Amino acid sequence: MAELPALTDLVATRQSLHRVAEHVLAAALKRATGQLGLLPVPGGVGTSPLPDGTVLSLRGADIVVERGDDVRRARLTTVRAAAELAGTEPGFPWTKHPPATPFEPDAPLPVDDASASLLADWFALGDLTLMRWATEIAADEPTQPLVYPEHFDLGCSAGEVNYGFSPGDEASPLPYLYVGPWAPRPQDNFWNAPFGVTRTVEQVADADAALEVLRAARARLASD
Repeated sequence: MAELPALTDLVATRQSLHRVAEHVLAAALKRATGQLGLLPVPGGVGTSPLPDGTVLSLRGADIVVERGDDVRRARLTTVRAAAELAGTEPGFPWTKHPPATPFEPDAPLPVDDASASLLADWFALGDLTLMRWATEIAADEPTQPLVYPEHFDLGCSAGEVNYGFSPGDEASPLPYLYVGPWAPRPQDNFWNAPFGVTRTVEQVADADAALEVLRAARARLASD
């Protein structure tokens, strides 16, 4: 992974990307299909094709709109501007549960290029790791890794265990890998979070290192 940018830049960038992912990308996807989960794409995250073939994505510091051979992109400035480029209504269409990020369509979205690049690399590492992991634990019937807008992390479940890559949150400003068993976790020093185990971007150099953590967690759960 690249050298870590300033923590304030990283947090602000992650929050900006999260807002657009929720109030533009996931909002458009839900209105069109009823689905919520975004996909990892080169450079960030994006929607599956909408009914008219449009794909919306966040790539680095830009929002990208692809309709066949027509590709438009613009640097993120506000949620409203991103929605206008995408040709969709801003604001997540919720009923029972409010969105995780505030809906402030005209608030400036600070985005640091180095931070956006690091987060894109983190999602790419997560995608590669979870694809390899799905092959390795096929008998556990892993679900497709998706980025859900509430937490903005890439995750899947298999054998009543959640596996994923978070870009960071209020509890951990650094991106982190996690394993969260549905049942109460074993009581030993390996488990460093209330829900399971985490390892930050500083502790996970590549997919091989990430897989070592996943394997160790699964082995401990199997022997408990």
